[in-house]
Amino acid sequence: MKSFPLSATSASGQGRSVRGNILFTFAIAIVLYLAWLLRDVLVLLYVSALFAVVLTPIVRAVRRLQIAGRHPSHGLAIFIIMGSLLGGIAVFLILTLPPLVHDFTTFVQSFPGRTPRFLATLERMPLLRHVNLNLLETRLKQETARNVGAFVSSAGNWAAKFFQVITGLVLTIYFLAEGQHVYTWVLSLVPEERRERLDETLQHAAARMGKWLLGQGVLMLILGVCSGIVFGAMKLRYALALAVLMGAFNIVPVVGALVSTSIAMAVAVSDSWGKVLGVMIFELIYAQVENAFLIPRIMKTSVDLAGTAVLIALLLGVSLAGVAGALVAVPSAVLITVLIEEYVIEPGSVVSTPLGP
Repeated sequence: MKSFPLSATSASGQGRSVRGNILFTFAIAIVLYLAWLLRDVLVLLYVSALFAVVLTPIVRAVRRLQIAGRHPSHGLAIFIIMGSLLGGIAVFLILTLPPLVHDFTTFVQSFPGRTPRFLATLERMPLLRHVNLNLLETRLKQETARNVGAFVSSAGNWAAKFFQVITGLVLTIYFLAEGQHVYTWVLSLVPEERRERLDETLQHAAARMGKWLLGQGVLMLILGVCSGIVFGAMKLRYALALAVLMGAFNIVPVVGALVSTSIAMAVAVSDSWGKVLGVMIFELIYAQVENAFLIPRIMKTSVDLAGTAVLIALLLGVSLAGVAGALVAVPSAVLITVLIEEYVIEPGSVVSTPLGP
């Protein structure tokens, strides 16, 4: 069989194609490398943009209100929301910080005198009679000094975290104010024949993500009220302030509850170990009720996600981005679910099969 050599034009076209593929691969590698270097900034931008989407329904609700016979503008609605949020935080700090600082200062001043009484109590316990309590006292003082030094040395890290929070808040405000322009620009990068479908899909996802904040607000309110009732019945110090913290921190699922419970237990230590045990038992019972009953039903109603999907999203979010990942895990799961339902799963291809025989 006689073979014909490739023409010069065909060979040149194949050469350009190979070079184009190589350049495209290098470009993708460079983009991924830059994304890895800038991952903290990208996470901050993503969280801020997602929160702007979640807060958009609240902005629209405020704009429907009548103030002095007029509906507030978009910018005024954002100012009212952020002003209310910051004002509430300021009032909370003004009411709770002075007595907290006073009690903490008193505790630190009396700590050296409490240590001998604490060790004397330990000496009367049968299991600790043969323990060298003088060595224990020395180690306790050393550990206290080291922990204080570590806290002071980590002040720079706390300042950086605080700066990130402020930056995220400012970015969220910018996204709320000019998000529509950014959204329109991003859509303009999509081919025109696919633009309308993507727009409808993203609008549907935004509506479901907006309902997430409503569902999470219900969970925050339930935890805050239950904590206030239980802590008040226990006569726990700062019961109202701790209840507010428990509810507010619950906006970060799982992680927020752990942090607020640790704070409540630390406060309970100053009263009695029985109250510490009471706080721990309350949190264990409430966590079971929330995970098994409240989250599956409330989140299923608000964002139409199965309870298992919510828990998996939280685990992945915490693993990938810590607290920020947990904060946006459920809205991100909603966005991914809507995109998969629109572009991956064919209508009618999902068949519900009952479990069991």
